[in-house]
Amino acid sequence: MMMTPNITSQALLLAAETNDDDDVVKGGKTCTTEIFQDNVKEKYEWKISWRNVFGFIYLHGGFFYAIYLIGSGQAKLFTTLWNVSLGLCAALGVTAGAHRLWAHKSYKAKWPMRLLLVIFQTMAFQNDIYEWVRDHRVHHKFVDTNADPHNIKRGFFFSHMGWLLIRKHPDVKTKGKTVDMSDLEEDPIVIWQRRTYLIVMPLLCFVMPTLVPYYLVNETFWNAWYISIFRYMLSLHITWLVNSAAHIWGVKPYDKNISSSENATVGILAMGEGWHNYHHVFPWDYKAAELGNYNVNVTTGFIDLCAKIGWAYDLKSVSREIIEKRAKRTGDGTLKHSTDPNHHMNNVWGWGDKDMTSDDVNSMTGRGGMNYASKKKT
Repeated sequence: MMMTPNITSQALLLAAETNDDDDVVKGGKTCTTEIFQDNVKEKYEWKISWRNVFGFIYLHGGFFYAIYLIGSGQAKLFTTLWNVSLGLCAALGVTAGAHRLWAHKSYKAKWPMRLLLVIFQTMAFQNDIYEWVRDHRVHHKFVDTNADPHNIKRGFFFSHMGWLLIRKHPDVKTKGKTVDMSDLEEDPIVIWQRRTYLIVMPLLCFVMPTLVPYYLVNETFWNAWYISIFRYMLSLHITWLVNSAAHIWGVKPYDKNISSSENATVGILAMGEGWHNYHHVFPWDYKAAELGNYNVNVTTGFIDLCAKIGWAYDLKSVSREIIEKRAKRTGDGTLKHSTDPNHHMNNVWGWGDKDMTSDDVNSMTGRGGMNYASKKKT
């Protein structure tokens, strides 16, 4: 389970890319669509990645078969719970690791936490940290443009998973080269993961999750295999919701001019990554949200716990004053309702409540249209 790209998520065999000057995909189909940007009509060819298409067909088939195995009781309970626990760990590798630590540098972590997060993130199989961070920084830097890897302007399906089924738009490649990645290039643990990824990732994402229940509780091999696929695909779709649903549905208390929104459902499912309007406005806040409510932001609770034991430090946040100034300048006016659980406390119970304002009193009229304030004076 996971964030989010963006949170950016690239799954299975992910996407061998063609060169910028390629005209066709060998053995593939080229689709053409027209993109309008900056009042310029541009032809953009959708070059389908058939390897990813067929890979996702198999994975989704395995996902639905696993649901049948779980629902019919053919899969052992241990196998399901084992994969749920692995999914939660993998999610933290993405949300607390690739996203908040490496992509946004919103806090710092000592080597035990960094190593743990690298292991968890590798288990998630959403590309290595370097590639994940590069795509996510490009998403933030060029959100809602052709350079955004999962540009929401191309629709829900494209931003959810369609972008993984075609080659990247040329602007993604061009603009991606302008994003500073020097910090990751100098990070030994990130470079180590990148070099060993194709060996370690299959072991952590599929082999180990399958063999443990197979040997430990005598689960059948294929049951264990398909339940591991279920865990992987469920985590991908939750991650993708951050890119799709959280860019379509929800309020925009902090900036109404961008697509990212506050989506509570995604926030809960993605362990705190759905408070997306705030996150795009203040991406350096380690909470990825204004409030650190652990019920809807499990990742923040994990980081705070690591801070208590000395693993995480220099946790960055944003002052309430700055938040309110930004919301007043660019928000949609929903800030108080979306952030203050007691926003309703100044309401009144009816006529005669001591908290009624003079404007409330003066606005009241009777059935005949008589103003109550003037009637009271007479």
